[in-house]
Amino acid sequence: MRPADRLFRIIQLMRAGGRAMTAAEIAAKMEVAPRTIYRDMEHLIASGAPIEGERGVGYMLREAFDAPPLTFTFEQLEALAFGLRAVEMLGDPRLGQAAREARDKMLGLLPPEHAERLSSAPIHAFRASAQPEPPECLADIRTALSARRKVWIAYHSLAGERSQRTVWPLALSAFGAIWVVTTWCETRNDFRDFRLDRVEAWKVLADRFEPGPHQTYAVYLAGLKLG
Repeated sequence: MRPADRLFRIIQLMRAGGRAMTAAEIAAKMEVAPRTIYRDMEHLIASGAPIEGERGVGYMLREAFDAPPLTFTFEQLEALAFGLRAVEMLGDPRLGQAAREARDKMLGLLPPEHAERLSSAPIHAFRASAQPEPPECLADIRTALSARRKVWIAYHSLAGERSQRTVWPLALSAFGAIWVVTTWCETRNDFRDFRLDRVEAWKVLADRFEPGPHQTYAVYLAGLKLG
């Protein structure tokens, strides 16, 4: 890890902790020797960071301290680059366009060295030739999910059964090329997952929904863990 990246992480760690931390404690989280943290603290204090403390006692931010905006490690930039490229490949056209716009905004705000790292990160995502295009209903389902609107769907299951449901979209998940919407199904009065490539027709309804305590995505996930 570059020294500049480590200094940034130390500040973030101390700000999140909100208490005094010893050099040994910080060193363990940074995976370096305590003597390295002592040198880093001397550098931070000399640079004007509002840190109080000393060797053998501990260190603490004495006031709110904001790191420069959009400061990332190179590894974080590579993760962002891959994530944005994956969204362009797997998402619907509107989501792909949003990813490109987000990248352009970040490139305009990052320091030149970091902008170059984001734009030229050697980690890529591609759509396989046999991989299907994103489901046509994906954009509308995303809109309904954000607006908490009910959706009517005509569904053709893998078992060959056709049904019509009114569902409450709770979450979207991508399993490779397969998109799945987790819902609260009014017909079954329970959670149900639907593959978007099996949705034959759909309509976002004007009716909004408000999940009860037993109808949230967190409850759905807890049920998976119990099972």
